[in-house]
Amino acid sequence: WYKKAAEQGNSDAQYNIGVCYSKGQGVEKSYSKAAYWYKKAAEQGHSDAQCNLGFYYSKGQGIEQSYSKAIYWYERAAEQGNSDAQFSLGFYYSQGQGVEQSYSKAIYWYKKAAEQGHIKAQFNLGVCYSDGEGVEQSYSKAAYWWEKAAEQGHSKAQYNIGVCYDEGNGVEQSYSKAAYWYKKAAEQGHSGAQYNIGVCYSKGQGVEQSYSKAAYWYKKAAEQGDSDAQYNIGVCYYEGNGVEQSYSKAIYWYKKAAEQGNSDAQYNI
Repeated sequence: WYKKAAEQGNSDAQYNIGVCYSKGQGVEKSYSKAAYWYKKAAEQGHSDAQCNLGFYYSKGQGIEQSYSKAIYWYERAAEQGNSDAQFSLGFYYSQGQGVEQSYSKAIYWYKKAAEQGHIKAQFNLGVCYSDGEGVEQSYSKAAYWWEKAAEQGHSKAQYNIGVCYDEGNGVEQSYSKAAYWYKKAAEQGHSGAQYNIGVCYSKGQGVEQSYSKAAYWYKKAAEQGDSDAQYNIGVCYYEGNGVEQSYSKAIYWYKKAAEQGNSDAQYNI
């Protein structure tokens, strides 16, 4: 029935048939047909269709690639309050892709999207405030937006707000809050957070001291190639801290870290 309604000019139906073609739901997957129907709906002012059409133009998916047309449709959708389009516009202005590079315009659109709860916009806005790009540098505003994104499960934001609490940047210093956010990010596979929560457990900083938990997280980060974690798990194996003592495993991890230029590991070998 979507197709019948779409052919009669119903913009919601046109958008929905576009989604069906883009995902291959009930029809054979076809990006060109998806683009066709998104365009029909977009021309009638359907904001989600405008946003999707912008994405298709940006990637050259089912349609000839064109940043200028992508920007055109993102702007139409963004002006109607579409947060995905607002985020995309922010990104393109920050990169100067299809538009003249402008951090101030990037900030404008990131903020619009972030205020609607757009997780990536919240994270990127935090980065802009942290770096002072397009706005006056502010750790407190960076921390504010990172915490917003962190609460929605953004692992990089969780790591960044963890660092803020660890160092007292833009927030009141708190080892317990730092450890809380490091653990959240670590559980999502963020190697830097895995290393940092390992340090927290090793020192008993913000958490109950535990060499076994420190070793657990060092190993997780080490397996992802973090050289500091590789060195630290090497030390754990060498001294038998939190793991069964093993010189061969210590040497294995020292070598891994040394190969990445870790001077402590190079010295220990």
